[in-house]
Amino acid sequence: MTTQSPIIGIDVAKDSLSLYRADLDQYCTLDNDARSIRAWLKTLPGDCALAVEATSTYHVQLVDLAHARGHRLYVIDGYRLSNYRKGIGGRIKTDASDARLLARYLAHEQAQLRVWQPAGKAYRLLQSLLRRRATLIRSATALRQSFGHDTQFKVSMKAALSSLKRLEQRLDQDIAQALKDAGLAEQAKRCRAIEGIGPLTAAALNMAFQRGPFRNSDAFIAFLGLDVRAKESGRYSGRRKLSKQGDPEVRRLLHNAAMAASRTKAWQKLYLGYLERGLKKTEALTILARKLARIAFALMKTQQPYRSPTCTAG
Repeated sequence: MTTQSPIIGIDVAKDSLSLYRADLDQYCTLDNDARSIRAWLKTLPGDCALAVEATSTYHVQLVDLAHARGHRLYVIDGYRLSNYRKGIGGRIKTDASDARLLARYLAHEQAQLRVWQPAGKAYRLLQSLLRRRATLIRSATALRQSFGHDTQFKVSMKAALSSLKRLEQRLDQDIAQALKDAGLAEQAKRCRAIEGIGPLTAAALNMAFQRGPFRNSDAFIAFLGLDVRAKESGRYSGRRKLSKQGDPEVRRLLHNAAMAASRTKAWQKLYLGYLERGLKKTEALTILARKLARIAFALMKTQQPYRSPTCTAG
């Protein structure tokens, strides 16, 4: 343990919070609403260390309010917590046990964890808009697949899809305006110069870049969840997998960008080379997506214009 400050583990659900304060060996539950959270925070001493499970967006209000009160926040993703439970031989998973587990994890691993800092306004707005757009596209696709061959609803479906299309266009305009208001329009334009990267992917990359600062491109790639987990022991070499710790929508957009880039003069030869080496299409596209993200990171970091591989080769 690196501090004598009280350590509190908080398991988060949509409607409730399960809290375990380690120094008092005290467990309680709390309604997950602003009024209850504020009242509870007033009972705490200053500079507590809070380990909070990241659960969709249900933890956001808690960490914002706790940060405003001067406490140190450590947001722990569920995947990491699950592996920690297995590592210490935990057999029980309840809200109470998870709160205790979070406190234990923070007590032992605090020196290796980064203190959570609130995201900027531009990051949150862009993330919200991109996620809403992704939800809209999934819904429209599901409707087309479900009603595509049903002539009975053809007219109604056409009207519904037209309405969804107008909403999609409105979201695209809002994303472009959010970039402009944040002073990121030129930087997004710089990213769009990379073959395969369109307006949405450029917006997503700029959003992710705002969550930094990142030490280098490796840290940026890890934030996106495009870093690879290796599993090796002696002669055993397990299958490598992506960590997928970042925003899934950013990875989806980068995958689409890689598909587009693989058909361009600049990147097609490289992509086909991966396939000739025996890589599967998904693996080759993932490598290409990672390369595009690294280039975009360099452009955003240095504020330099993009130079296409086809130009540098000539």
